[in-house]
Amino acid sequence: MTGWGTVEGRTVFVYAHDFRIFGGALGEAHAQKIHKLMDMALAAGAPIVSLNDGAGARIQEGVSALAGYGGIFRRNTRASGVIPQISVMLGPCAGGAAYSPALTDFVFAVRDISQMFITGPDVVQAVTGEDVTQNELGGADVHGGVSGVAHFVYDDEETCLAEVRYLLSLLPSNNRELPPATHSADHADRPGDVLLDLVPEGGNRSYDIRSVIEEIVDDGEYMEVHASWATNIVCALARLDGHVVGVVANQPASMAGVLDIRASEKGARFVQFCDSFNIPLVTLVDVPGFLPGVEQEHEGIIRRGAKLLYAYCNATVPRISVVLRKAYGGAYIVMDSRSIGADIALAWPTNEIAVMGAEGAANVVFRREIAEADDPESTRRRKIEEYRNELVHPYYAAERGLVDDVIDPRETRSVLCRAIAMLAGKDADLPRRKHGNPPQ
Repeated sequence: MTGWGTVEGRTVFVYAHDFRIFGGALGEAHAQKIHKLMDMALAAGAPIVSLNDGAGARIQEGVSALAGYGGIFRRNTRASGVIPQISVMLGPCAGGAAYSPALTDFVFAVRDISQMFITGPDVVQAVTGEDVTQNELGGADVHGGVSGVAHFVYDDEETCLAEVRYLLSLLPSNNRELPPATHSADHADRPGDVLLDLVPEGGNRSYDIRSVIEEIVDDGEYMEVHASWATNIVCALARLDGHVVGVVANQPASMAGVLDIRASEKGARFVQFCDSFNIPLVTLVDVPGFLPGVEQEHEGIIRRGAKLLYAYCNATVPRISVVLRKAYGGAYIVMDSRSIGADIALAWPTNEIAVMGAEGAANVVFRREIAEADDPESTRRRKIEEYRNELVHPYYAAERGLVDDVIDPRETRSVLCRAIAMLAGKDADLPRRKHGNPPQ
């Protein structure tokens, strides 16, 4: 079934596989209807929502069915970054059919109903000997928390579809428009006194960054993307004074907020999406660095961490970063520092921005002096304090223009709202080129 309608008064194109007819399998005529709808959506500049519940290509039609999928994939790619594309998994999605949702911006899944896999349990068992069920192989929680294929996972279809509508309310219809703004009853200058207690001063103490986001954004409401995958970074859509923003934040409550392979890829894709659809970026920084380890290095933390760096450097939307507590090493640079193009770089008074923490730095810089001292431990503590006072104090970066302002944490919301308003007319063009070549 294909057609169009409205969500909150704006046109949206929708197509749905009907499992009652040939198990929802895609054939030539089936594909032609979807191709027509996708072409119309792209011409009209309106979002596409696909409701997926099908068994893959129709075997009886052979290569014609496969060509039908090829046409869908090509249109998914052409529409990428031009109109929002949302896939809703309301049943099985097997074989080549799974690639279309993977090419779209967001994938919604429902527990105990949604399954996605390239090869089903029978084939897996025949080839590898592994005995798994459909849900164990490609269920909603697997893709929401393990593979990262699903961005949102819900318990029932009603909630899932309601959240699809909510997401659409936050997005522009196409890349030529701004996200829809609303009037907010939550005053832009509302003080955030509670922020003083939410974030501990000690750099090693944990807290939930979601509490900080709730305190800063309008009415404490936000829509988190990939909530169960790469939990050491939080990506969310929210509003500030009625304007939609994308929030990227390190999560100290998970892995101390370090950046690793998954967090880097999660953040990069979200930053790219926001930049594609004119959504300003707010980055909340509290990062101790990149995750060390043989596995991370061998799995490509260099090239995959570079994805987040590339995404930020390539983004032309308004970009504001706030260092809440600490920002060390390459991870500080990657998290939208001033040096890679943040329009406004802010910091709280307790911030520490440095190559590494004072303890680690002192142990390296003054290693010989500490080793030769009569009282090594006392010398070590003194050198740590010296390093902290000279190079890691809160105003060191501000004195060198790498932080625009050191702000009172209680004023974070009001400062961000004013900055978003000031940057609303930002116009920054990239060099003329066919496209970039981001790290893979």
